[in-house]
Amino acid sequence: MKATLSAGRTGSPHAVAQGGGLHPFGVLILLAGAFLPIMDFFITNVALPSIDASLHASASSLELVIAGYGVAYAALLVLGGRLGDRYGRHRIFLGALVGFITASLACGIAPSVEVLIGARIVQGATAALLIPQVLATFHHTLEGERKARAVAMYGATSGIAAVVGQLVGGLLVSADIAGTSWRPIFLVNVPIGVVVLLVAARIVPDTRSHRPVGVDLPGTVLFAAALTALLIPLTEGHSLGWPWWTWALFAVAVVLGAVTFVVEKRAEQRGETPLLPPSLLRLPSMSRGLLMVLAFSIGFGAFMFVFALTVQNGLHQDALHGGLAILPMALLFFAGSLLAPRLISRFGKAALSAGAAVQLAGLALLVMVLVRNWPHVSLWAMAVPLALAGAGQSMLFTGLFRSVLTDVPTHLAGIGSGVLITVQQSGLALGVAALGTLYLVLEPHDVPHAFATVEYVQMAIIALLGVGVAALPRFRQASADTPVVEG
Repeated sequence: MKATLSAGRTGSPHAVAQGGGLHPFGVLILLAGAFLPIMDFFITNVALPSIDASLHASASSLELVIAGYGVAYAALLVLGGRLGDRYGRHRIFLGALVGFITASLACGIAPSVEVLIGARIVQGATAALLIPQVLATFHHTLEGERKARAVAMYGATSGIAAVVGQLVGGLLVSADIAGTSWRPIFLVNVPIGVVVLLVAARIVPDTRSHRPVGVDLPGTVLFAAALTALLIPLTEGHSLGWPWWTWALFAVAVVLGAVTFVVEKRAEQRGETPLLPPSLLRLPSMSRGLLMVLAFSIGFGAFMFVFALTVQNGLHQDALHGGLAILPMALLFFAGSLLAPRLISRFGKAALSAGAAVQLAGLALLVMVLVRNWPHVSLWAMAVPLALAGAGQSMLFTGLFRSVLTDVPTHLAGIGSGVLITVQQSGLALGVAALGTLYLVLEPHDVPHAFATVEYVQMAIIALLGVGVAALPRFRQASADTPVVEG
């Protein structure tokens, strides 16, 4: 699945292969293009109370503002990668960025929560087409140390974007620019996106695959339908009193999941490359690692959602302080992401177990601080627990991502990476829908108890992961030419 460089498409002298095929500033531009969609999954968390007050949204609608984005993102990621292989990554990147900017504008001016949810789904879909082009362009235009450094920077970018999103969201909502409240969290994407679009059009070269893999339309539709059938009752069931159709949708989700597996298996037997190749999923690193990534992502997505609501609705902090509250986690997560590859290379799976233990200690201490001192909990009192949680999860996050691709053949690494990120995004959306609903059920009665209950579930997940890493394959040193996700 190699590709050749086609610089002539850009019409710019800067697009000519340079120092490995990509202008040095092009790496930063591509990372900026990736940062915006990743951040936008989380940036809405601190804006939820403001969106509620402005659009009179129900609790389940607020969940869909986040989870709808995540499902569209997860369902179309692999499709986005294959479209880039077939039609050119430069073209798909620019087209998807235009779509993302337009959808962000629609989110920012949405007159109702229904319009906002629809625009968020489109935003997630365009993000899914945009993101795969970044890693694929690095893989096909860079070599040696430059490639390894760019991939590591992507990993750090994808991790830090999650926690920085809530900080930036808090700053923008609190600024209340011209009385626009939460709307700038989406509108800010427009000028930034336009700058990235104009620069990328000139300096990012075009690449494509000589032998592009076909688009698995049946697999994509079935997978998206199964996720949606699972998501809707999880988010809407409680607020509607669990009518019969919510339970019917759970059954439909199970059936669609089984049908997806059969369809994908038969497609592979015909010599095609399905969205989720069963043979790839049977590899030890994939089957075990993906299950752990899914569990980790469910806990992480839920934490970011319920922590923002606890700080704002429970402690009555404004959006700015809600964003600042997560800063210790952001700083330690970023530092840990830079150190983790080196520590994992030296200590192997023991580094992941240590990371799980540190995160577990941080979450336990955070619950203790909140429950014992409620409602007189200062942001400073939460700083150390959050820092510990951020440091620990950066190690576990990096290690799990790296382990998934250990057994994947080099020529299938792109497909393996797509499956990995798809599972991660599915977990984030399901975490918000499932554990977020649990929190919203308990919150009216006792906010610290609601937060603690969700965290007990996350802590159980982390404890199981800390023990379960022993079942992962041994880590090997990633070569510069292997597109290993290091984030």
